[in-house]
Amino acid sequence: MKIEIMVDDKADDLHILVTCKHLTPDVEKLLETLRMMNHQLTARKNGEIYLLNIAEVIYIESIDRKCFVYTSDEIYESDFRLYELEGQLEGFGFLRVSKSFLIHLPNVQSLKADINRKIRITMSNGEQIIASRQYADELKKRLGVI
Repeated sequence: MKIEIMVDDKADDLHILVTCKHLTPDVEKLLETLRMMNHQLTARKNGEIYLLNIAEVIYIESIDRKCFVYTSDEIYESDFRLYELEGQLEGFGFLRVSKSFLIHLPNVQSLKADINRKIRITMSNGEQIIASRQYADELKKRLGVI
């Protein structure tokens, strides 16, 4: 892979050109990462690729090494692993709350103490997610409840 950067004082906007012989999974992942910088998440459903506005995402769940992106009315699949999404979405109000869940904090509707210092989170779509003890304190801190 060869990377070239050209600084141009006359440029009006950032322009990124990707030249490749074939659209490989690595190139697709690079493009998806660039879209996240533009507040978009690439996800698949029924063989189609969708560009989702990050603000629409309620939570992301990892099941059997696959990541599913939940919006208020649809479920999509992401090609990224949960830890990759966590790193890329951290600055956009997302927080990991368990081994399998990454939630979008603006979509938290309520919190309830659960057994063993876990927290039951109700999301804006009515889904309930359990935050493990390991992540409970950070969740409360980020929501400003401690």
